[in-house]
Amino acid sequence: MTLKFGVIGTGAIGREHINRITNTLSGGKIVAVTDVNSEAVKSVIDEFQLDAAIFPDDHSLIKDPNVDAVLVTSWGPAHEQSVLAAIEAGKYVFCEKPLATTAEGCRRIIEAEMKQGKRLVQVGFMRRYDSGYVQLKRVLDSHDIGEPLMIRCVHRNASSNENYTSDMAVSDTLIHEIDVLHWLVNDEYQSVQVFFPKKTKHALGHLIDPQIFILETKAGIVIQAEVFVNCNYGYDIQCEVIGEDGVAYLPDVSSVVTRKEGKRSTEILVDWKLRFQDAYDKELQDFMDSIRITGKPNGPSSWDGYIAAITSDACLKAQQTGEKELIQPVEKPVFYLNTPRFSFKQY
Repeated sequence: MTLKFGVIGTGAIGREHINRITNTLSGGKIVAVTDVNSEAVKSVIDEFQLDAAIFPDDHSLIKDPNVDAVLVTSWGPAHEQSVLAAIEAGKYVFCEKPLATTAEGCRRIIEAEMKQGKRLVQVGFMRRYDSGYVQLKRVLDSHDIGEPLMIRCVHRNASSNENYTSDMAVSDTLIHEIDVLHWLVNDEYQSVQVFFPKKTKHALGHLIDPQIFILETKAGIVIQAEVFVNCNYGYDIQCEVIGEDGVAYLPDVSSVVTRKEGKRSTEILVDWKLRFQDAYDKELQDFMDSIRITGKPNGPSSWDGYIAAITSDACLKAQQTGEKELIQPVEKPVFYLNTPRFSFKQY
């Protein structure tokens, strides 16, 4: 079975997904494309030599009977309407984060999906597919270090552009930690507080950088998450889980060690796309494989998108108030309780 994709949005991440489905992965084909920028669509068609129809908007693309699954890689605020339309049409959806820009928008998607009676949506939280995080989760699930007590994690970028704002430390950066840590410890968030250390000289005037987020889970795990988007030295992702009986670390990306001029050194990545390239490949391959084998997506669900959104909302509020803000999701529907705990290895 070849899954026929319609792509909504041909920006940077849309083009990358089109490239991997067309040239790297198996079981998928791009048959339809749309973007508010018609020239961008034509450019993508030519660049990847696609035999794909061009549509004027997302709704007309979704209605095309030749489209089996919809790839939503448009501007974030447009995601909700496209996902809802795809669900209504009974089509599978792979949606890049955010699923919706508000928790209420995610709840509307959840209600629409439950009304259809089957899982149709997967959210693009690719870190769950990263080999390092998979290894770390295996350690936690096996209780090799006992119950987790604390987590320290780091999300650093060498620099940010002038369009990056202080709230994007949550919506664009911390959002990945929010999802992957929730998955790692299988525990719900309860509160968050934000602290602002001394500002780096490398940040533009409008930006607060770095930022420290202190999250607490219902079981009492305390998480310290650092977001530093102008660290100046590279792209650096770290995670340390402190348990009752030991400590587990996210492995560093493998790199050649050199000895030269009295120094022993390894390279540090500077591009986030290179750091998680393999995870991006695996998440889309799993999306296609799980639909082919089980008839539904296996990866992060609409509920996961909702948890990320409601936690992000609390983080944004905490940025403004400086106080500890509560995170209070609605009760998890039985529809998602019956979903097996995510593990792409099962295929």
